[in-house]
Amino acid sequence: MEHLRDPHTKVYPAGGNLYSISDLLHSITDPEYMVDGLPRISDYHFKVGEPIRYRLDSSLVSIPGGEALTQEAIEGLIFPLLVPERIAEIQAGGPIDIDCGYEFDGDEEKYNFRLNVFQDRHGMAATMRMLPPKPPSIERVGFPYDDIWEDLVSLKQGLVLISGITGSGKSTTIASILNHINETRPDRIITLEDPIEYLYESKAAMISQREVGVHVESFARGLRSALREDPDMIFVGEIRDVETAALAISAAETGHLVFSTVHTRDAIGSVTRLIDMFPTGRERELTTQLSMNLRTVISQKLVPSATGKGRIIAMEVLRNIAGVGNLIRSGKIHQLYSSMETKGSEGMITMEQALLELYNDGKITAETALAFANREEIADRL
Repeated sequence: MEHLRDPHTKVYPAGGNLYSISDLLHSITDPEYMVDGLPRISDYHFKVGEPIRYRLDSSLVSIPGGEALTQEAIEGLIFPLLVPERIAEIQAGGPIDIDCGYEFDGDEEKYNFRLNVFQDRHGMAATMRMLPPKPPSIERVGFPYDDIWEDLVSLKQGLVLISGITGSGKSTTIASILNHINETRPDRIITLEDPIEYLYESKAAMISQREVGVHVESFARGLRSALREDPDMIFVGEIRDVETAALAISAAETGHLVFSTVHTRDAIGSVTRLIDMFPTGRERELTTQLSMNLRTVISQKLVPSATGKGRIIAMEVLRNIAGVGNLIRSGKIHQLYSSMETKGSEGMITMEQALLELYNDGKITAETALAFANREEIADRL
């Protein structure tokens, strides 16, 4: 069992070499797998009977020449990251989902991971996700215009939504905003997350992070509690149900700054999703509340770079300015696209316009722009 505690023990054969868990983790920070200082590898997947796979950009890739994993090999890779009590839980057949860390020899920085270990019909399996060591600077996220993020970090009240599919970079965008506010404003910040990804230390602000299922029962329960704790800003990891939606809107209405995410394909769909969560008959009340309290909706996608290495963010931005509130209040949601399309000078942009700008700048290919556009008419402008 002693070898199961040594992260340098080489247990996995691939391409004529043997690899340890330390070797695999080192590869995440290999310059070949970095773009602008950010890792392109986000996850490792282990499963009995299959080679190790890793997620590079958005693709799941097998380690070149990797052999099928045995249970002993998986144990030799992941057990060095765990305390004996957790190892005993796994050996008893139970699933675990924990955060763990690893420090490379001679490296002052600690690398944090979320490790999920479970059993499937073939035996042991595990997924290891790298947790970013610190939030990126807001200037590096990729906002189309600087005045968009400058406006976001200066808000004192209202609801801001970030939308996109899983893996679209919503957490990174939110983290950059939270971190900037944490560094520059003497506010009280409370986050409700599932799970916690980025870790913050209080700076100018006082920040408390809570995880659903660990510190609070649900987003709605956590939000009710947070409203009694003198917050200036609340981050709700996701609006999934009508109770959370109602509380988030109410919190914004009563003077708080609320950030949250929704799983929708575009900015207009985010507004529609909130309205559709509520029972029939409440549309007028809800559209009135949103028209007064919704500040910004950002819908984003991570699209392949023209270089073939890494991905680039494409953002659609809807801001509650210049008649947008009136359209929401009157239920003319379908007209919001035209407002976004014609008011770029006021910090709004459609996904199609964002993709065209990236294409014209040589950052993405025409094929990528077509593949990720929400509307087919983009083809006429490429």
